[in-house]
Amino acid sequence: MLTVIFGRPGCPFCVRAVQIAKQLSSKRDDFEYRYVDMQEEGITKADLEKTIGKPVMTVPQIFVDELHVGGCTEFEAHAKEHLGLYA
Repeated sequence: MLTVIFGRPGCPFCVRAVQIAKQLSSKRDDFEYRYVDMQEEGITKADLEKTIGKPVMTVPQIFVDELHVGGCTEFEAHAKEHLGLYA
């Protein structure tokens, strides 16, 4: 399972999403994540809108196995419900 986190430097929600991903990767053998620094990679919110199909107002934007789950709050809820976070 691959999770991709699109974020920006200095974003507290991006930092939290990476913390959650690190925790999951240490608990699960089947969990990998990649953090994509949008500024470094030259990716804009408009670029993500094309992939997601709706407006992107905030970062991070997180995909689990290519399924868009949303931002940090949605990722944390998804991880608790489906991936055993805090279990």
